[in-house]
Amino acid sequence: MNSAALKDVLVLLPLPTAETLYMTLVSTVLASIMGFPLGAWLYSTAPLGLTPRPLLYNIISRVVNLFRSMPFIILIILVFPLSRLIVRTSIGPTATIIPLSLAASPFVARIVESALAEVESGVLVAARAMGSTSLQIILKVLVPEALPALVSGLSLTIINLIGYSAMAGAVGGGGLGHLAISYGYHRFRMDVTIAAVIIILLMVELIQKAGSDLSRRLLSKR
Repeated sequence: MNSAALKDVLVLLPLPTAETLYMTLVSTVLASIMGFPLGAWLYSTAPLGLTPRPLLYNIISRVVNLFRSMPFIILIILVFPLSRLIVRTSIGPTATIIPLSLAASPFVARIVESALAEVESGVLVAARAMGSTSLQIILKVLVPEALPALVSGLSLTIINLIGYSAMAGAVGGGGLGHLAISYGYHRFRMDVTIAAVIIILLMVELIQKAGSDLSRRLLSKR
């Protein structure tokens, strides 16, 4: 790659990188807001949960599995009308946040359910003996105990969202995926595609390391 081509790539990268970070961070927050209560509800209504309701659990669980198994590119297309209704457009980073959040919410819910279920039963027995309500048990006992697993799961969620945001570039979602397709593929600029991939890989590596380090610190403080 000559100096002119390198300079061209460096000029193209900042905005798509910022768009990818914007989509990922905002959708992570929204997915967590939607997914955490759903995951706590799944845990509580499970056959061995705080307030077992097998029928309700099976219904919610099947709905969550349905959304988790749906290919993201199809979900984007299905959610186009909702994005257009909320943000007045179906293309661009802001519109892509809607399907990203909906795609990640079931994933977050399963992470929360699994993390809460891993807490030792003795902790629950002690909390019940003190007269704690189900909500108090979840917020004051289970969540603090499950925090390392929740942090680790959240980092995996962010990594998945980075991949989804790149995929959204195929349908006008913006970000590094759009850069790699519109400039790299359509204009036969392999250097642009490689640069976009490198940035994505660096993001994934940094988030994975940060999540692992924070999870280990939380475990060491127990």
